Amino acid sequence: MKKKVLGRGLSALLPGAAEREPDFLRIPVSEIRGSGQQPRRSFSPEELRDLVESVREKGVLQPVIVRPTAAGYELVAGERRLRAAQAAGVGTIPAIVKKFSDRESLEAALVENVQRADLNAIELAEAYHRLAVEFSLSHEEIARRVGKDRVTVANTVRLLKLPAAVKQAVVDGRLSAGHARALLSAPAGRLLAIFEAVLHKGLSVREVERLCQEGERKATPRKPPRHNPHLKDLEDRLSRRGGTRVRIRGTPKKGRFEVSYFSEGEFERLCDLLFGGK
Repeated sequence: MKKKVLGRGLSALLPGAAEREPDFLRIPVSEIRGSGQQPRRSFSPEELRDLVESVREKGVLQPVIVRPTAAGYELVAGERRLRAAQAAGVGTIPAIVKKFSDRESLEAALVENVQRADLNAIELAEAYHRLAVEFSLSHEEIARRVGKDRVTVANTVRLLKLPAAVKQAVVDGRLSAGHARALLSAPAGRLLAIFEAVLHKGLSVREVERLCQEGERKATPRKPPRHNPHLKDLEDRLSRRGGTRVRIRGTPKKGRFEVSYFSEGEFERLCDLLFGGK
């Protein structure tokens, strides 16, 4: 079995990479600058320390991907490897040079991070959103490029609708993507309260879904019953006839009469009326 260096999604952006090791150069680390296309913004200090030690001992084993610029090179994919190389003090790094457009650069960075499961859910959502807004790609097209299904892409983008505090908790690792997706169904007035309960009580995703459903039922006002004009007219006539308030609950097929009284004397009068004076 041939070694797949970059994975299926990224190979599609680098023709021939699936059949052979792509050619690479050794480029001075100082000539490579970061990219605004990089979707990943949060890095685990522990993971980065481990990688720095590995680079010091064995060097950078997998090439980064860069694109040429007037000032040198711009990083496309391999942010952690570049940071580790800088921290380890190495002079050069293996790099594949590609003339990517802005969209191709973002796609390549996104695909690599998705395949390595390096991005948190909010970073993924922002990257998908950028592909949709800046490059007019549909969720279907994005899904094909990153090897996901359309529903997964759409549900991930929806996370951007959450309040800033909730999104930051996902970025920090204090809230899982599953919990965040469950919170999307919470009534606006209860979302932050449920979010705080998740953090302080360790609620499961299923418990969050249940709380959101209960909150939605409470937040939905009951529709006032529709009055049948015929029954309303009958209520008025019965009220006048009995000299007290009469309400009809239900329909002509099934329901009940409610007759109100406000004193013992009125109770006896209504009984006499109902029994015909007997």
